[in-house]
Amino acid sequence: MRQKPTVLAREIVASSRLFRVEEVQLRFSNGVERAYERLVGRGNGHGAVMIVAMLDAEHAVLVEEYCGGTDEYELSLPKGLIEPGEDVLAAANRELKEEAGFGAHNLEHLTELSLSPGYMSQKIQVVLATDLYEERLEGDEPEPMGVDKVNLRELANLAQHPKFSEGRALAALYLARDLLTQRGVFQS
Repeated sequence: MRQKPTVLAREIVASSRLFRVEEVQLRFSNGVERAYERLVGRGNGHGAVMIVAMLDAEHAVLVEEYCGGTDEYELSLPKGLIEPGEDVLAAANRELKEEAGFGAHNLEHLTELSLSPGYMSQKIQVVLATDLYEERLEGDEPEPMGVDKVNLRELANLAQHPKFSEGRALAALYLARDLLTQRGVFQS
């Protein structure tokens, strides 16, 4: 088993309203020293959640929203921050209601994913939502989101869609499809 490097120093070298950049000085077991920079959370540590919400045995909900990182409207799964005192499943149901106008009677935690573990400390909890019902909650989005759907049989096509680029969402959809196939709910 590899030995984790020794942390020699940590320092926040840049900060904004949303992000902090931390420089970490490390010494590896072979004596080599390196400085790494990474994005770290703002310290509240409540995390985030992404929801694979199934409309039926084949179709998952997608939302369309403006994404500042790409400066485009993009399709993805409903997602958002977990609020203080809120558990993962409650956050998933709230975000689903705010972003897509659905609640779920059944919620199941699937996994935890990172976006870029070499440069970011943030992780997101993936939740499968089934037995949906219509309910909308007011959220913090600046404009209403578009709501669409994807057939789990067409994930390869979705990966080529010009408005879809989020790798975590694609991984979550494949994981949900595999689980639903194993349970006999989805027939591939």
